[in-house]
Amino acid sequence: MKRWFVLILLAVSQFVMVLDSTVMNVSISTVATDLGTDISGMQAAITFYALTMAAFMLTGGKLGDKWGRSRAFRIGSIVYGLGSLTTALSPNLTVLMLGWSLVEGLGAVLVIPAIAALAAINYTGRERIVAFSALGAITGFAAAAGPLIGGLATTYGSWRYVFLGETVVMLIVLIVSGRIKDVEPDPRLRIDLLSVVLSASGMAILVFGLLQSKTWGWIVPLDPPLIGGVPFAPLGVSPTALLILIAIVVLWLFFQRQKQLARSGRKPLLNVSLLRIPALRSGLAMFLAQYFAIAALFFVVPVYLQIILGYDALQTGLKILPLSIGLILFSILGSRLSTVRSARNIGRIGQLTLAVGVLFILVAVQPALSGWLFAVGMFVVGAGFGLLASQLGNVNMSAVGEHDTSEVGGLQGTFQNLGSSFGTAVVGSVFILLLTGGFATAVQASTSIPADVQQQVIAATEKGAPILSQQQAEKALTDAGATADVAADVAQTYADAQVESLRQSLFLVFALTVIGLLLSRGLPASVAAPRDKTAAAP
Repeated sequence: MKRWFVLILLAVSQFVMVLDSTVMNVSISTVATDLGTDISGMQAAITFYALTMAAFMLTGGKLGDKWGRSRAFRIGSIVYGLGSLTTALSPNLTVLMLGWSLVEGLGAVLVIPAIAALAAINYTGRERIVAFSALGAITGFAAAAGPLIGGLATTYGSWRYVFLGETVVMLIVLIVSGRIKDVEPDPRLRIDLLSVVLSASGMAILVFGLLQSKTWGWIVPLDPPLIGGVPFAPLGVSPTALLILIAIVVLWLFFQRQKQLARSGRKPLLNVSLLRIPALRSGLAMFLAQYFAIAALFFVVPVYLQIILGYDALQTGLKILPLSIGLILFSILGSRLSTVRSARNIGRIGQLTLAVGVLFILVAVQPALSGWLFAVGMFVVGAGFGLLASQLGNVNMSAVGEHDTSEVGGLQGTFQNLGSSFGTAVVGSVFILLLTGGFATAVQASTSIPADVQQQVIAATEKGAPILSQQQAEKALTDAGATADVAADVAQTYADAQVESLRQSLFLVFALTVIGLLLSRGLPASVAAPRDKTAAAP
């Protein structure tokens, strides 16, 4: 038991790092009501939480090299605990985004790379494989258990209790973390500020553009921002496309800067030569694809269950519970299979299983939920997630030597959180765009809705349809002066458009998950030998 103490401590920290984003998802409607915001506001908070971690994860890994991984872990625990406390006490969306999206995120960028690096430092050979399989399983389990924990807390108490609990847990972790073995830090390490700015700004611009696509449109401008009272749409193109282009240029400059630093003998923020290692490149890409799908599901599924079907947070958590069961079982199975099957084989099976699960969920999403098929879909998604989680962390860390583990931990966290922010931003925005367009088309095609009401509804939603329940939509229409029959017809049309848009969004997740199979080509094709990796792969 003593030899696994460090793993238990790291696993508890990993659990907390993953837990609160899933709690926020499952409690999304309650939190929005408590803070006086809407679903779009919560989408922004969830997206920017993942973005903060993605933007500064590489910097967090470098600070671990400079300060020592154990010290970075402890400092990050303090920052994260303060962010959790601020989140628990937040009176509005602004304070929530300060405490959760920013402060907690900055704490996590120190803790997450340190977890991966300290696991590699404290364990070798077969024990390292077990450690990374366990951490992968804990990551998935937290993502799955979070909805149930959040549902119980929100339904019978408050979502704020979860964040108070996280504060206490991180305090305990801080107290007992002195027993973690570490390697010597490099206090002379200089972190290039320009690299930090280019990396963070490039990813921030990219994700902000994706997030705003629901309002601005992707190519054709829908409701662009006003500058000096004039819509900002250069050459008739949506600002979203412009921001994505700018982000690509900024990130290209970041990579050029890293190469320049390496040529001059200075330490880059990212050792770009690591990305030439096939196993690491594939492992990171599959991390991004995996968390894109999971984050997308954990945004749209609670919206469907709570807003469209009227479930409370606990009922939502129970509906997602089969994912947790599948994840636990197949994480264990994946770890055992790693002794007889290659990571490439298990990874491909996991990715395909994840795609099949998403397809089941897509079919189950109806105006009246097909409960058994939805449960099967969630279980299969969990199984695919578990198989992937049991492999990818160890593949990434085993691809490099011990001196690169902190950097790879930062890269792993960057790709994981980029996937999460992309999933929430892209699929959430696509859902709202599809809902706006589909609802307007359905209203125009309706023969039971008077022409004057059609024009009023289309005009009211042309800048984006709000995410409301059918009952809320009907009440809003009657409050605006519509007759009961007309309000009922429009609200029913809106509810049908919601379900159709949700299914189309889930199909996008399914298609991208299938395409993600192509990313597995570089994963190790042979069964991993139980030995310590002390030199980087060529």
